[in-house]
Amino acid sequence: MLLLRLVLGLTMAAHGTQKLFGWFGGGGISGTGQFFTASGYPAGDAMAVLAGLTETLGGLGLALGLLTPLAGAAVVGTLINAIAVHGAGAFFAPKGIEYELLLTAGAAALALTGPGRYAADRFLPVLRSHRLAHGALALALGVVLGAVLLLVRD
Repeated sequence: MLLLRLVLGLTMAAHGTQKLFGWFGGGGISGTGQFFTASGYPAGDAMAVLAGLTETLGGLGLALGLLTPLAGAAVVGTLINAIAVHGAGAFFAPKGIEYELLLTAGAAALALTGPGRYAADRFLPVLRSHRLAHGALALALGVVLGAVLLLVRD
């Protein structure tokens, strides 16, 4: 679980910093905002900040195993939009959705099963019990919020 959390979480956090700061060859808020506007989202810069923060904080939460159900749900909600923007024209790269689908499934699995033994959530007793219920509720929230963002697209 630690390996999955670190790889998936740090990958998502890196994607978020591309949007927020332009790191790792990203477009920063301005470039990412233009992409969101071209993809039909209103207020492209605001959407870039929202997506960047969600990916960065959700990714770091997964990597640390901190508030894992919510971190996984944040990543799932963001990736629902990424899959919708990419479209379902193909499954495999370069125009496919297999990468986003794999990240979505990994984040959902972590939200539902918990972060494993070596995680900050071990110090939060409320998250040690009812793991599946917390994960399912968090994922439902992530899916609903992701769907709401899709509805505001043109």
